[in-house]
Amino acid sequence: MSLLRPAKYFLTISTTLVLVSVVLLFVPGPVLSIDFTGGTLVEVSTPEEITKDALSAVLGTFPGETPLGNVAVSRTKDGSYLMRMRDLSNEEHLALFGHLERELGNITERQFTTIGPTVGASLKQRSIWALLIATIAIILYLAMVFRRVPGRLSPWSFGITAILALLHDTLLTLGIFTILSHTTSFQLDTLFVTALLSIMGYSVNDTIVIFDRIRSNLYEGGNRGENFAVLADRSLKETVSRTLNTGTGALIMLFVLFFFAAESIRWFILALIIGTVIGTYSSFFVATPILVYWRNRTRR
Repeated sequence: MSLLRPAKYFLTISTTLVLVSVVLLFVPGPVLSIDFTGGTLVEVSTPEEITKDALSAVLGTFPGETPLGNVAVSRTKDGSYLMRMRDLSNEEHLALFGHLERELGNITERQFTTIGPTVGASLKQRSIWALLIATIAIILYLAMVFRRVPGRLSPWSFGITAILALLHDTLLTLGIFTILSHTTSFQLDTLFVTALLSIMGYSVNDTIVIFDRIRSNLYEGGNRGENFAVLADRSLKETVSRTLNTGTGALIMLFVLFFFAAESIRWFILALIIGTVIGTYSSFFVATPILVYWRNRTRR
């Protein structure tokens, strides 16, 4: 059975999903955490009878000199509430906590984080630079590693093809978490950027294994005049067991962490799980088919 035969269908599906993800990044766009926007994040535990609407109503009656403005309230899995608002001073923080206690009764503050707008803008800029530098470094690294490829295949084709697969993995993951940011308590933060960088590393590792097998087979089959698409398909079959075993082992560990690790890193682990699945898929059905298409186009 050829693994490349259904590639055109998978590439069509992947292209459609990538375009949808790109649209989602702009409309409605991901909900950014205070890491990037600046502001204050407060998590509190309240009595069981307190609802989200009741908490929002109490926040609207805060008697401070400056109104809290638009406060985003969301409920976590364990029943606590996350409140995202403008930057609060220490005095306003104490006044807000006292106001909540008077109106709602016994409450417990689990988390209080405040980041100024300047720091948030700086973190956003550094995150973008980190992703760009990683992308450029991967292209240069792959071009250097595959600089001696037989069969008149450009070494840049390997680097650029791998980056296209990385963009596919990154954009699909961003699209999924953009939806989650509007339907759950998730907010895109610096920890999620770390997950994206980890996904890029895992995905390119899988792709390199397959590309290296293609290069090795080019030295053998290429000299016999073997068709490149047939050679690439044979290389996929030779690496499928290794790639699936590696991915399964990683997923077992990640699922254990997802169910038993601390709540604070659960979104990070979920991003790695989704990225691992997408990265394994793209190594077979995105990166290699694009490389075959590139080869066929350059020979015309």
